Amino acid sequence: MATSTETITPAATVVVMRDRADGPPDLLMLERSAAMSFAGGALVFPGGRVDPGDLALADVLGADDKEEAAARIAAVRESIEEAGIAVALDPAPDAAALAVLRAALHAGDSFGEALARAGTALALDRLVPFARWLPRGMRHRIFDTRFYLIRAPDDAEPTVDGTENSRLFWASAQSVLDDADAGRVTIIFPTRRNLERLARYATFDDAVADARAHPVETVTPWIEVRDGVERLCIPEGIGYPVTSEPTATAHRA
Repeated sequence: MATSTETITPAATVVVMRDRADGPPDLLMLERSAAMSFAGGALVFPGGRVDPGDLALADVLGADDKEEAAARIAAVRESIEEAGIAVALDPAPDAAALAVLRAALHAGDSFGEALARAGTALALDRLVPFARWLPRGMRHRIFDTRFYLIRAPDDAEPTVDGTENSRLFWASAQSVLDDADAGRVTIIFPTRRNLERLARYATFDDAVADARAHPVETVTPWIEVRDGVERLCIPEGIGYPVTSEPTATAHRA
């Protein structure tokens, strides 16, 4: 149960993966602007909160599970707004149409209407559920975030939005972890745990197979003292190779 001081906001994020012939898949990573109140300056996957418009569009689509559909819609919308790439759209818009679509969203236009003008439609079944995280006891707003996997569109050329993010790039999960360990970048606890999981996959198809082998369970970390060390923990047996970290090193945003 949420406490009286917690405000829980539904959110969605998408792990965009690009297979490579000479190594593990690249992931699309964003560096959040330092001024952002949540995870400012940290590396994250594209994503954001579920807006009322996402819920309204899920209702228009007649989704059986409105909350799930709205989260998937938010993941698609945020990938366009934040990174300038179109995932889970059919047909895929060309570069010019995508630019117009992105500008319309930044101007506050309805996503459904903007999609119709672009001559494309949502293909939400292409998003593969991967995880769901609901941290509690935080000082800031609590996000109930659903994570999805998707293959990168052909010839995707992401670009920063210049407001919420200051940099974006392709990198393997392990290289991001290595940079974090070396102090070159910052990643928060959920991102680290998901990167450790993603680092085990040789291809996008491997990631999808593992995701389907571990039905999504909501992850709510807790603090526990083990061998005299206070640790931030998550459950065993749900697909994560690392399930705890000392609170002294865990970055919780």
